[in-house]
Amino acid sequence: MRLIVCIKQVPDTAEVRINPETNTLIREGVPSIINPYDMHALEAAIAIKERKGGKVTVLTMGPPQAETALREAISIGADDGVLLTDRAFAGSDTWATSFALYKAALKIGFDIIICGKQAIDGDTAQVGPEMAEFLNIPHISYVKAIEDISESSITVQRMMDDGYDVVRSKLPVLLTVVKELNTPRLPSLKGKMAAKKAVINKMTKESIEAEEDNLGLKGSPTMVKNIFAPEAKKDRKMLTGSIEQQVDQLLEELRRLKCV
Repeated sequence: MRLIVCIKQVPDTAEVRINPETNTLIREGVPSIINPYDMHALEAAIAIKERKGGKVTVLTMGPPQAETALREAISIGADDGVLLTDRAFAGSDTWATSFALYKAALKIGFDIIICGKQAIDGDTAQVGPEMAEFLNIPHISYVKAIEDISESSITVQRMMDDGYDVVRSKLPVLLTVVKELNTPRLPSLKGKMAAKKAVINKMTKESIEAEEDNLGLKGSPTMVKNIFAPEAKKDRKMLTGSIEQQVDQLLEELRRLKCV
């Protein structure tokens, strides 16, 4: 079983700084972590490997320092890591990111691709499904449980607002997972030692045979017009009295604001 886990290194802070010229994240000097949802994707892949055998390859796109995220994933249980790093990838929106990851996945080979449902720095939840569309394979989003897996198919529970759907798909397939799926394991001492020695395979636009017109800012059909942190508001009003009195006060305030 060939498994690819797509991970992203994201800022470990709520104080995200933005480049005013490109409206992209400034990552220099900001501590980074593996996107939390991707940790659940990694755990899912490792669990499948333990049940069915195979190989787990972790794939990410980013600057050279993203290699640390790949080594962390290897210390947890992945077999190897691939880093897509090239100045041509800088400024990619979700479409251009998905295109580069799709080209890399073709080079690596896979039966199952697993992604976190979304990244906490962008919250678009678009990259996984877009990858699947580029690859022309089925995808199942919001996976909360894996019921069964064989050499040719997989059955999962897809989380819905009012419960879950049971979905069966043939392989190859792409899954995006939610945190309810599992509890990510911690790295072992043996894993940390293996991660230090691991050779990270680096790929560029030439390695994946990608057209530059489909990469980076140049290949991104969308752009961020403006981004900002919400202004903190301090105009709070506390309601006092009995529950009935508080309800009356609340209704009066809503009427004043023309909300009811």
